[in-house]
Amino acid sequence: MADKLKVRMYQQDKQDVLKTLKTDAANGLTTTEAQNRLAQYGKNELQAAEQSTIFQKFVNQFKDFMIIVLIVAALIAAATGETVDAIIILAVVVLNAVFGVYQEYKADEAIAALKKMSAPNANVRRDNEVVTLPANDLVPGDIVLLEAGDVIPADMRLLESASLKIEEAALTGESVPVEKISETLYADDLPLGDRTNLAFMNSNVTYGRGLGVVTGTGMSTEVGNIAEMLETTETTKTPLQENLSKLGKSLTYLILVIAVIVFIVGMFRAPEGQTGNRVIDMLLTAISLAVAAIPEGLPAIVTITLALGTKQLTKKHALMRKLPAVETLGSTEIIGSDKTGTLTQNKMTVEKYYVDETLIAAETPVVGSAGQLADLLALNNDTKITVDGEKLGDPTETALITFNEKQHRDLAALYAKYPRVGEIPFDSERKLMTTVHPDREQFIITVKGAPDELLRRTTTRLQGGERVPMTDADLAHIASVNMTLAKDALRVLAFAFKKVDAMPLEMSSELVEQDLTFVGLVGMIDPERPEVAGAVAEARGAGIRTLMITGDHKITAEAIARRLGILSDEQGAEAIITGAELDQLDDATFKANVAQYSVYARVAPEHKVRIVQAWQAQNKVVAMTGDGVNDAPALKTADIGVAMGITGTEVSKGAADMVLADDNFATIVNAVEEGRKVFTNIQKSIQYLLSANLGEVLTLFVMTIAGWNILAPVHILWINLITDTLPAIALGMEPTEPGIMKRQPRGRNSDFLGNGLGGAIVYQGLLEGLITLGVYWFGITFPVHTGAAAHADALTMAFATLGLIQLFHAFNTKSIYQSIFTVGIFKNKMFNWSILIAGLALAATILIPGLNDMFHVTHLDSYQWFIVLGSSFAIVPLVEIVKLVQRLVMKQK
Repeated sequence: MADKLKVRMYQQDKQDVLKTLKTDAANGLTTTEAQNRLAQYGKNELQAAEQSTIFQKFVNQFKDFMIIVLIVAALIAAATGETVDAIIILAVVVLNAVFGVYQEYKADEAIAALKKMSAPNANVRRDNEVVTLPANDLVPGDIVLLEAGDVIPADMRLLESASLKIEEAALTGESVPVEKISETLYADDLPLGDRTNLAFMNSNVTYGRGLGVVTGTGMSTEVGNIAEMLETTETTKTPLQENLSKLGKSLTYLILVIAVIVFIVGMFRAPEGQTGNRVIDMLLTAISLAVAAIPEGLPAIVTITLALGTKQLTKKHALMRKLPAVETLGSTEIIGSDKTGTLTQNKMTVEKYYVDETLIAAETPVVGSAGQLADLLALNNDTKITVDGEKLGDPTETALITFNEKQHRDLAALYAKYPRVGEIPFDSERKLMTTVHPDREQFIITVKGAPDELLRRTTTRLQGGERVPMTDADLAHIASVNMTLAKDALRVLAFAFKKVDAMPLEMSSELVEQDLTFVGLVGMIDPERPEVAGAVAEARGAGIRTLMITGDHKITAEAIARRLGILSDEQGAEAIITGAELDQLDDATFKANVAQYSVYARVAPEHKVRIVQAWQAQNKVVAMTGDGVNDAPALKTADIGVAMGITGTEVSKGAADMVLADDNFATIVNAVEEGRKVFTNIQKSIQYLLSANLGEVLTLFVMTIAGWNILAPVHILWINLITDTLPAIALGMEPTEPGIMKRQPRGRNSDFLGNGLGGAIVYQGLLEGLITLGVYWFGITFPVHTGAAAHADALTMAFATLGLIQLFHAFNTKSIYQSIFTVGIFKNKMFNWSILIAGLALAATILIPGLNDMFHVTHLDSYQWFIVLGSSFAIVPLVEIVKLVQRLVMKQK
């Protein structure tokens, strides 16, 4: 019942609401009725969907295609007797599965965080008495009493409101507490933030008091709606995961085809020097070829490279919750950012003040009439300052105190001189607040409030410290200044005073708030973070578009967006759209025109998700930032969700892929740079691995076709073990290439083999294979020994060449097109050590007695080593020449 009615509850009269909910505002529900409703509607708490068990999560990790390929590779290794290799591969698979389960577990914490935010208790009328009950026992129809400091325990329609203000930033994105009313609202389709006669679960009462009737509990609340969206929103696959899956499938199909061809051809041609069972021999040959081609170390290398990127990002105050998100940052094309607390400081600040017919920047020292204005800001103020210096109260009022502190004014002395002896609290009807202070033989009455309301009660104004009559021209000028400040999205307050000889007998607006002297205006705003404008500009230079998506008002959103450069001077009102206007567009129309909009104002959580999905439908990689509960569904839907670490709620952090430890928007741009570096380094590892594997496949294929002695599975596995691990991992530690943030984003359709990488892998793999085959041919054509020894020497030379050529080629893969002398040969110390260690491990199998017998290789003399080393090194100048030609061709284009 309440779930359906609460959406339009703000349009119903209070008595109609009570009648619909069958409750009584004076007496509340009876205990019996409350128990019946509790049985009907359930506990007032968020429900999580049924979660899969840890074992089910673990088993699901093995459904990925690349993981299946790895398991097959492990079985192949075991079949060839390489138990250690099989164990290593399976260990990688299990570790990946464990990590995946951990990430799923962390993602489930978002709902748990929502549940923790709920109010523990509530003051409720039951059986004509006010009782304190656990909040989860509330039911629709309960009458709840509210006062400053309370957490709203459920969604409710307000019945009474006495200067009531509720902070809803986490839910609506509204930067300041909302003034609440109890009157009926008649407009259709009001945004959540404009439903001022409603109070929402988990928001906070900052001022005043109120009375409300519960209209929705648990999953039937607005927060419950967000929880449901979090449960049903599917996590988007990252570009990295899509690319790896695509690459794994393509490689596997290709490998199987080649292995079958080799097996069939080999069955009709007996390999020279082999006399065993032909079927077994060729089966082992096909298995060797498959082992050579499968990049079984790739997932581990990708994981390690991502982990290294994560470590670097931590140093830059970006905490990654999911490893693949590191790379996703590098392909980001759209950043949809929340305004409050992300682009702005979520802290109201005085920006300008107006006195003596002059508009002045807040940083300007106060003198003359400005000094009197500063006194009024502090005296007409309910802010409490703790012993630790923390300011407690309405953000607007704390901003006025902060202004005084920045002006180095002695507030303690001011309060001691002018203690408050009377007041008329603010209320939303007259929009004024008044305080009374003794001043020698007189009393000072200070008044602040909405400019239009206050000016109607003034008869004089302060000019140069003197009171002068207020004329119509003065009023018009002040109204013009007020409009100018409002257009800049500043929240404007007017201040006035008067002196009386005696304490007012009655603190009423009619007696006290009349015949005032106008002193000035103060313009406040939640200011943009100082570093954001530069970060937005840098993102634009990197081909990344920044959007503002906020629950705040349109005029405020537009002003901040223009100040940050999100909206250019050329963009007009057509680039800004509100949630209500968005509701008028069907999905097809919105998706077709989504590129038109840069600012979204007054939006609800479902709007944010819709915006993200519209850009994703355009094949764009979307990052979404936010800090509130209302941002969580969009953070989960986006390709990468970015939550604020300081101001962010635990809900937003739980739904995000990355958390900014410093809440600094500029950190996102730094993270994008790191993400791009991670992708290029993964590309380098892939280029190195696949070109090496192609060289191995070509070598085995031609040897089989030619009827030569072929490299055994033990040779291929050992080469893969020493060359596919340390050097490939070390490539993931390469420093950032210059100009990486001047490139356009790769986008969703890019893959690891794009930008010329696929062609480079092919020609480099062919070179490796041809050089290795050439060395084998040279060894048997110009042998040092005769007979079977000649074939053994040639096979050893091919084995050594195939391993060393991959290590030399690793230097080539430091860049696809740039010379190794440009990117730096020895900058990466880990890389240099990995090449040295792998080279020694390869040489040991040939040089150390006993090991060479295990690997079925012979000792080589100096002449043979010269051929091996010279041929292996040849890959470096050959690739350098090709790169030079490529650079010259690209330069001409």
